[in-house]
Amino acid sequence: MLEPSNNNELPAIPGKRYFTIGEVSDLCAVKPHVLRYWEQEFDQLDPVRRGNRRYYQRDDVLIVRQIRSLLYEHGYTIGGARQCLSESNGEEAPVNKAQIDELIEELEKLKQFLAA
Repeated sequence: MLEPSNNNELPAIPGKRYFTIGEVSDLCAVKPHVLRYWEQEFDQLDPVRRGNRRYYQRDDVLIVRQIRSLLYEHGYTIGGARQCLSESNGEEAPVNKAQIDELIEELEKLKQFLAA
């Protein structure tokens, strides 16, 4: 998973349970309308709604920071960032068995070399 590289520039996340959209906007340096758009584009971002208000939890804030990093710093498109997030959440593409066999073979050779 790609870690946001801008964590040092963004303010620390307070130890609260819920955050309003304005607070998340300030914590992640993203405007509220962008957050509302990202909610539509990223299934992982799903704040609790009570009436007309959104309440984000700490995990949501971390996801927003990761999305921001992927889009603004790493240059991903919305689709690319969506794919990267889904892969990092355990929905990875199937692994090629030939690659695994090749890797095992290389490790065995390395093991024999080190044992000698």
